[in-house]
Amino acid sequence: MNFLYQKEPFFACQALQYHRDLPFEQETISVLKKFLNCLPLDIQNSITQIQNKVVFWIPDRHCDSPLLKSMFLVAINRHAATIRYSSTYSESTRTIIPIGLYAMNGLWYCPAYCTTANQIRVFRVDRIKEIIEEKPYPKGKYPIPASIQEYLEKTEVKNDYHMKIQLTDIGVKRCESECLLASGLKTFSTGGGIIDMEINRAALEWVADYILPFGNNATVLEPVELIKIMQQKIHELHQHYCKSNGTNNQIAN
Repeated sequence: MNFLYQKEPFFACQALQYHRDLPFEQETISVLKKFLNCLPLDIQNSITQIQNKVVFWIPDRHCDSPLLKSMFLVAINRHAATIRYSSTYSESTRTIIPIGLYAMNGLWYCPAYCTTANQIRVFRVDRIKEIIEEKPYPKGKYPIPASIQEYLEKTEVKNDYHMKIQLTDIGVKRCESECLLASGLKTFSTGGGIIDMEINRAALEWVADYILPFGNNATVLEPVELIKIMQQKIHELHQHYCKSNGTNNQIAN
């Protein structure tokens, strides 16, 4: 067995242990740990030394996903699920057909075909509040990728908008830690940088929320749709604080 390949299962296990919730039984991780004990002693010692210096850290989002395992089984069984979902602004009931699950930055996501929107949407598993019903769906009726890998590969190449965001040095440093934006980040030798990438429609709202706190350290150049979302959010924030100031003045008087 290749020296590096002998270590991979253990570090896969190490990365998983920092997730608050897992979609499969803890026994799976236990098996990987037992695998370590079966390795030659010199390999075990090498892994221990690496473990003391390298860690695949996953941030704790303090978001419980009690239905993660249930959604995992829905996806494995290739079933449809009627769920109660709490988005940023509202709560709704919809029927989805999960493609699979993936973890990113400490959160679990479930891309699924939504029969309400008639397209694939990405759902945060911690925001799924209830699985009302689960049942099989007619095979071949909906345009669903055969695997989560196929979906992610298509997502990388098929998007709705070309996005450009100009960044200062501070903006660059803040974007380097966000894997989605970092994938399109280009830095300049003279300082600053630019995010130049394709992005899908569903991600525009998230991008706006993420870069809004950047202030003058980020300037959206395109698409126009993202600029309009930014303008709307800034207007709402301005109105919120104008209203707050009015209330505070009344109290002071």
